[in-house]
Amino acid sequence: MGSSMKDRQNGIIESFQSFFGKEELLAKVIECFPYPIQVYAPDGTSVLVNQAMLAEYHAVSFDVVVGKYNIFKDPYIVASGLLPVLKQAFKGETVFFPDVRVPLEEIAERYGIQDFDVEAVYQDITVFPILDDEKRVIYVAAFLINRRVYHSKNEIEKAKEYIENHWLERFDLSETAKAACLSKAHFTKLFKKHTGVTPHEYYTNYKISRLKEKLLDTNLSIVQAFAACNMDYNGHSARVFKNKTGVSPSAYRKMSGQKETRNSP
Repeated sequence: MGSSMKDRQNGIIESFQSFFGKEELLAKVIECFPYPIQVYAPDGTSVLVNQAMLAEYHAVSFDVVVGKYNIFKDPYIVASGLLPVLKQAFKGETVFFPDVRVPLEEIAERYGIQDFDVEAVYQDITVFPILDDEKRVIYVAAFLINRRVYHSKNEIEKAKEYIENHWLERFDLSETAKAACLSKAHFTKLFKKHTGVTPHEYYTNYKISRLKEKLLDTNLSIVQAFAACNMDYNGHSARVFKNKTGVSPSAYRKMSGQKETRNSP
């Protein structure tokens, strides 16, 4: 698997190198390439980005990147300690950065992007030189292949579905986060960001909504309604219900019964 990936990358690099002296054709190939690509001048300044790159990061246009972004001055790259390795590409070597977490927050702030629909992206990044006939570096290209993409909305929907399918069981944060394919800490933060409540609050709210349905069934006593939701009817559970609905279980049943009587023909 690793060797086939390396062979494919070497093939791509050789293809780009074969376009030396045909800059216009090379630009067209890069533009149509399915993976995000950015090309830099020897001083690190961006001179070309393709549509796949702009689409990946929702940048408005080429103008916000080309001529303005310098990879040597990127605070994230400087802080990561990867700059010395990166500079090897500008000296004629091909360098590979596996499974890099893309700094989406920094990119969003840099370009004023408001509508990222992904929470996290991990990429394999290959940075390689394009040489002239005398083996001098005239450009450096970076192409990026996504390994893992976490679409925040999708992950949260998976978690909500898991909670709603397991509401009769005790709440388990680890299992819920696992269903969303996220760490517990990241999942909890992300869930509240998108729903306004913690995962446990969502679980409790859903459980109370199902309990309210059971309380409308007059064939069940209040104790039986709670039992049908895998809850003991006691002082604690009654307080939780009242905190969520504003009334006690018995008052809720009475109010609901009165509404049904008024609405009946």
